[in-house]
Amino acid sequence: MQPDRLSATFAALADPTRRAILARLASGQTSVLKLAEPFDISLPAVSKHLKVLERAGLIERGREAQWRPCRLQANPLKDIADWVEVYRRHWEERFDKLDRYLKELQRKNKVQEIQRKERKDGRKT
Repeated sequence: MQPDRLSATFAALADPTRRAILARLASGQTSVLKLAEPFDISLPAVSKHLKVLERAGLIERGREAQWRPCRLQANPLKDIADWVEVYRRHWEERFDKLDRYLKELQRKNKVQEIQRKERKDGRKT
């Protein structure tokens, strides 16, 4: 995915209303009027959100007589998931390394505690 396309997708997803619209479209295509129902904003405001989503390639709007269905286009979301995957792998490797380090510290602490106890017990006799 081109960096500007990725930026457009992230920018479109930055707004909670647009994310809610996408969530509704995940259930299937629907009309602009149906999409607008749960929001306490004007129809022109919903239309502006739809334009942002459409420019980002996240939705597709059709025209069937008077009905204007909107449907989700998931490819940009897949592109974001692919982009994030690189960083997820990086952080998983870092966390695995940290986990190994912490386990080694715990092991060393147990050994030192045992040695201290043995020295202390050795002094008592």
